Amino acid sequence: MSAVIGRVTSGMTARAAQHHLQANLQRMSTLMERASGQRAILRPSDDPVGTGDSLRLRSEQRAAEQHARNTQDGLGWLTVADSAIRTSVDLLVRARDLALQGATGTASQQARDALAEEIDGIRDALLTEANASYNGRSVFAGTSDAGVAFSEDGTFQGVPGSSVVRRIGPDEQLRVDVDGAAVFGSGAGSVFAVLETLAADLRAGADVSGSITAISERREEVLGHLSQVGVRYNRLEAAKVATEQRLGRIEAGIVEVEDVDLARMIIDLKSQEVAYQSALGVTARVLQNSLMDFIR
Repeated sequence: MSAVIGRVTSGMTARAAQHHLQANLQRMSTLMERASGQRAILRPSDDPVGTGDSLRLRSEQRAAEQHARNTQDGLGWLTVADSAIRTSVDLLVRARDLALQGATGTASQQARDALAEEIDGIRDALLTEANASYNGRSVFAGTSDAGVAFSEDGTFQGVPGSSVVRRIGPDEQLRVDVDGAAVFGSGAGSVFAVLETLAADLRAGADVSGSITAISERREEVLGHLSQVGVRYNRLEAAKVATEQRLGRIEAGIVEVEDVDLARMIIDLKSQEVAYQSALGVTARVLQNSLMDFIR
């Protein structure tokens, strides 16, 4: 049985040549688009696996950036709290020194009245520190939106037992506020009540030894919270560094997946251009015969 040889016409040859030239042009256009945009993936169909990796990395990048913002916000909260507590410690030291001066038997009533006046000023200064805020939120009032942690009479206005927490890593959260009632006390045991009693006793010429003891105890309590703030601040600093390193790794992964090797891309583009020019030359020679060539 003889084999059937298909007939190849000049029209078929022309259409095939046109198809191959068009495919060549398309490849060259894609390479030029990637080179100009410096992107290896222009659409998901270019690299489905790479697209999946890119989406995952971009999601991790957004999460890490949010953790970085949370960490910076937490550092702001604790910086304000740290400054307020340090100032409060200094004020309590001064109040104790004044109380000791008033406790001496040689102090005149006029001197005790002057000491009481300064104690009143220290109380007001402590109230200002106790109402310190960051971005409009009190750092000692928990989740309260009252704006202040303590009222003018020294009553705690915060939400007892609540705390402001920030997520600083994939699996880590940290408290960034401080319990004002624990630092400054509440009710009759608050630092404000202690200083009010001290000022009243100085004016009345009464014994102030009890106030001296109460101030010393409150100072120790405040110092303990200052230490806790320092520990949390250091943890946030470490989290900040870790997040920056994680962002660096993620960004490197994104570059590896999404960006092109420009040197390699230029070589590929030049090779494709040479191939296209060669195809043009071959096609011109194949299709140069006309009807008149066959009549001759």
